[in-house]
Amino acid sequence: MPTSVTVSSKNQIVIPRKAREMLHIQPGGKLLVLCKEDRIVLIPRPHDFVTKMAGLHKDLWESESVENYLAEERESWKP
Repeated sequence: MPTSVTVSSKNQIVIPRKAREMLHIQPGGKLLVLCKEDRIVLIPRPHDFVTKMAGLHKDLWESESVENYLAEERESWKP
């Protein structure tokens, strides 16, 4: 769905309708703005970051016990 937008004289852009609908962006909604070296990334701001992040990457822990991992990490801190 690549499309282009134009920056207005007030440095504003309009987010295309299809993108707003796909991401459920409503008037007054908040966006996170990430500035990378050669691009700007707009991400809808979650209402609750904890809920949004809960369970993220849980598949990384399927093959390892969290308790064992923490024990090994804590052991490595000892002088």
